[in-house]
Amino acid sequence: MSAESMPEDSSATGARRRGKGRRRKPPSRGRKALVVTAWAAAGVIVLGGAGLGYTYFKLNGNIKSVDIDQALGSDRPEKVDNGSQNILVLGSDTRSGSNKKLGGGTDDGTARSDTAMVVHVYEGHKKASVVSIPRDTLINRPSCTDTKGVKHAAASGVMFNSAYSTGGAACAVKTVESISGIRMDHYIEVDFSGFQELIDELGGVDVTTTKDIKDTESHLDLKAGTHTLTGQQALGLVRTRHGVGDGSDLGRIQLQQAFIKALVDQVNQLGVLSSPKKLFDLADTATKSITTDSALASVKDLASFAAGLKGISSSNMKMVTMPVQYDPANANRVIVEKPKARLVWAAIEDDRAIPASATKGTATGEAKGVVASG
Repeated sequence: MSAESMPEDSSATGARRRGKGRRRKPPSRGRKALVVTAWAAAGVIVLGGAGLGYTYFKLNGNIKSVDIDQALGSDRPEKVDNGSQNILVLGSDTRSGSNKKLGGGTDDGTARSDTAMVVHVYEGHKKASVVSIPRDTLINRPSCTDTKGVKHAAASGVMFNSAYSTGGAACAVKTVESISGIRMDHYIEVDFSGFQELIDELGGVDVTTTKDIKDTESHLDLKAGTHTLTGQQALGLVRTRHGVGDGSDLGRIQLQQAFIKALVDQVNQLGVLSSPKKLFDLADTATKSITTDSALASVKDLASFAAGLKGISSSNMKMVTMPVQYDPANANRVIVEKPKARLVWAAIEDDRAIPASATKGTATGEAKGVVASG
């Protein structure tokens, strides 16, 4: 999504706490900004409001949660009470169960965070900024305690996504807070199989590719042109890193951001809310696909959260990548461009628009413009 979708703010404040890096259609009225999870929330709002007791409890039972606050305790950035919200959204590739064939690897139950986005909802909840964090960013990972009470030591010069594979959701949140200096108000995780099923429930998503995209590892083979992607194809698109651009994770992030725009635009045209059965199927699939922090662990809480987001349109979302440059020592890794990253996190902490100067001249992966909404 283009940086022009929100006003610029060129001012910045001082440095924030951060991690150390070492590595390489016309928008219509969108209902939500959180992609997959937004539709789960939309469904429970309507169904819960209709007073359907069985439906309410069934969907309530679908939602998995983790108690981030208890695991992290008080050693966190101060909560800013200015009406804004920060949500860490992770896409995980658990190597077990139905995710095994989607994520690859062995059925050992381990997981990684293939996608990480900090969603900042501004005061008034009419606009949002989304900051993607490259999984291959080399950082200093802080010590943390996971939700089972197990302590994990700090580590230097490791990949960002090692935080999740080491200590799960709590350590991922701790690491993002260390990098940004900003407290995460909520946590939402979406798994591979759930994402694929949800896209199929939606009837696919229309995208236009300006170049051929072929990646055997992601089971993706698209000619340049307009396509209605199935769940499997959509998953391949948001996971490919060899089919476009320079083959880096940064190129994949560009595709993910473009796909989110296409998904938001298409959802607005589906009219799923007019069909109770379709709405239930969608909400059922979505709530089975997510893990949230404990504050969003019920239909009531998730519905209330979503109600505060429904005024955000796709034209009022600015999507950027955390400023990085390729690691001179390893082209497959990136390192944080600290001065520019501080501009991003300072703007979010102060509830201001991210200035265009914060991302100008940073590494992009050369995949921008390959995918647009259909």
